[in-house]
Amino acid sequence: MRPHSKNKIRLFVETPLTSAAEVDLSADAAHYLCNVMRLNEGDTLSCFNAADGEYDARIIRAGKKNCRVRILSQIKAPAVSPDIWLLFAPLKKDKTDFVIEKATELGVRAIIPVITRNTITERVKTERFIAQAKEASEQCERTDVPVVRPPVALGTLLDSWPAERILFFLDESLGGADCVSTFDQLKGQPAAVLVGPEGGFTPGEKAELDNLPFVRGISLGPRILRAETAACAALAVWQAVAGDWKKGE
Repeated sequence: MRPHSKNKIRLFVETPLTSAAEVDLSADAAHYLCNVMRLNEGDTLSCFNAADGEYDARIIRAGKKNCRVRILSQIKAPAVSPDIWLLFAPLKKDKTDFVIEKATELGVRAIIPVITRNTITERVKTERFIAQAKEASEQCERTDVPVVRPPVALGTLLDSWPAERILFFLDESLGGADCVSTFDQLKGQPAAVLVGPEGGFTPGEKAELDNLPFVRGISLGPRILRAETAACAALAVWQAVAGDWKKGE
């Protein structure tokens, strides 16, 4: 396989990808390629998905509302991101957009909006989140896209939580364990990070979390971080300690 060209457009495609196959792209993808990026017949791009990896492709039919590509050779094998989920209370629009984008770049496998007592907004546009995750994956060279789940109330989430998956919640009281040593002790297990709302967890929510056997409270240091900062910081530490940043290990 040859190195990927950083200037080439990458496009997430749900259709199975195999060499020599011809794929009709969605109307949105056709509009983006042909009207926004002004690609024409004969131009090349990359198409990818989690199951098949990434392939070179050539446009063989270009129109304002339709576009067909021929799949060429594979340039990147499928790669599954680390088994870490991000759970977060939705924030104001721009901040939520930031969290979705950066969580995708940081390699999360799933993103779950969680409604808590102090959540600022309960209006969650799941389709918008999915589109943002796809776009971020296209930009950051992932071959998979995080699963974006519909919003769920905190209590409902905890009641149905898979016991084998550790849930790390960011304890804004600064009473949680050191995140670096905690991640190191528990690395290798399925995990999730829960970031509370800007107003923090209520005493009742915190007590419920503290009493669950699969939950670990963690601290990100001596300063109170904004929710969007805390999400990125926790995921970065997890990746550095237990994720896929250590190549060859």
